[in-house]
Amino acid sequence: MQLDVFNTLWRNYTLQNPSAQAVHDLFTQEGEQVINDHIAFRTFDDPRMNIAVLSKKFIKLGYEPKGNYHFEDKHLNAIHLEHPTIENAPRVFISELILSEFSEEFQKTVKRRLNSVGNAYYADPDLIFKGSVWGKPSYADYQFLRKESEYTAWLYIHGFRANHFTVSINALKKYNSIEKVNQFIKDKGYEMNTTGGEIKGTPEKFLQQSSTLAEMIEMEFEEGSYEVPACFYEFAIRYPDESGQLFSGFIAANANKIFDSTNFRTV
Repeated sequence: MQLDVFNTLWRNYTLQNPSAQAVHDLFTQEGEQVINDHIAFRTFDDPRMNIAVLSKKFIKLGYEPKGNYHFEDKHLNAIHLEHPTIENAPRVFISELILSEFSEEFQKTVKRRLNSVGNAYYADPDLIFKGSVWGKPSYADYQFLRKESEYTAWLYIHGFRANHFTVSINALKKYNSIEKVNQFIKDKGYEMNTTGGEIKGTPEKFLQQSSTLAEMIEMEFEEGSYEVPACFYEFAIRYPDESGQLFSGFIAANANKIFDSTNFRTV
């Protein structure tokens, strides 16, 4: 079975975020094989576009839901899916914002945007490729949403697209530890997400992760052009769990800090 869906998502991701392709190429130039550990999406818990809706594309490809996660401080639920038979098929991580846990004005701002297009947009089986389906965003609304949720502000302007891809450190030979990978990336001039420490997780928890900071891109808003964070590139190394198999799930405490890779910043 061909997982062409990931090639399309990678193409869209690297067109918007050329630094991800550049980092990928740095590894291949070193003779490394870059295998994608997982890909991540963001959405809202609205039944037109929630986790169940975005999962359909992957379930049709044979993927199966595996883990469930909750992020209390970010007001998110998430799942991850795996393919049971295709070797090195990337895991899929999908999170959704629990809209009812935010202020009334926040909810109104989001719903106004979600309701600005017909439901047919959300019924499209290719929704995961569509990016923002809502037209030009308001920078004032973007800044307002940031005050309560950086996650939502990102989703408000970028919509349905891969939030990040992830280099599997387990598949690397020369850069076979997260410390070596991070140093290699920094030596090439890329900034890392240091929220909660540069390395998230420990071998004892069976998973360590790090990530670049999201690429800053120019985006057109109703009020003009502004620089905003787009997507980032992640790096993950997995360790054998109690069964002796490589841990295949996710650690909520790690992911909670990885989310911050797309936080707004001035450059």
